[in-house]
Amino acid sequence: MSIDDFLARFGAAGQRQPDPVAAAQKAMRNPLPARFYETAAVLERDGLFHVALDGRTARTPARNPLAVASRAVAEALAGEWQAQTGRIDPAIMPVTRLVNSALDGVADQHEAVRAEIVRYAGSDALCYRAAEPEALVERQDALWGPVLRDVEAMLGARFVLAQGVMFAAQPQATLDAVARRVAGIAAPLALAGAHNVMTLTGSAILMLALADGRLDEEACWATAHLDEDYQIGVWGQDEEAAQRRAVRRREFAAAALLLLRG
Repeated sequence: MSIDDFLARFGAAGQRQPDPVAAAQKAMRNPLPARFYETAAVLERDGLFHVALDGRTARTPARNPLAVASRAVAEALAGEWQAQTGRIDPAIMPVTRLVNSALDGVADQHEAVRAEIVRYAGSDALCYRAAEPEALVERQDALWGPVLRDVEAMLGARFVLAQGVMFAAQPQATLDAVARRVAGIAAPLALAGAHNVMTLTGSAILMLALADGRLDEEACWATAHLDEDYQIGVWGQDEEAAQRRAVRRREFAAAALLLLRG
């Protein structure tokens, strides 16, 4: 579940909200807005970096100023707005969509987002290992093992491993250690990035490894897709699947930017 899905479905108290699918489908039927500005740039005002369209600060869907504390994030935002041609297409603006979610949602619901990350750690993908074939087992041990040990050392806690799909409950002390680390991730931008890194990789452990510099962005992505890459090596990959993966990779880059630079 991406940060957009989480914020749409759950309030700060974790209560399920009306299903947004109908609203999303209605929005998709609406024509994309025409580009109404000549230049998108970054302007520093009042200690923040604003995305300025022809000199005026852009706004989020909730009418908050599109302004952040990170110049790197602001420059990425302005780059997406400048790259629009003819029509403004949010589908190709992953940084803008994620920052909008952060400013309009995570800022008010950061404790719920933190709790969701801790819950995710309770069934982390890196804790569920294949029993066969041997080549996949060895690859998981070689790539996942060192990452897991590094994160365990950082947390001062141990994760329980399992084979197959049988659920393995994690010790409460481990989840408490995750919660303490997640509490240190700054809201709203870095926290929104953390949540999306986690959901795109299937792993809170990989998110923590990336956040702490134990993996770089490319290594984190490759480690998360170990199983998928193994299957591609055996069976190949069709064009549609490759296109979906490319979209996810761009979303991951946006999330990693916010986590590391937000």
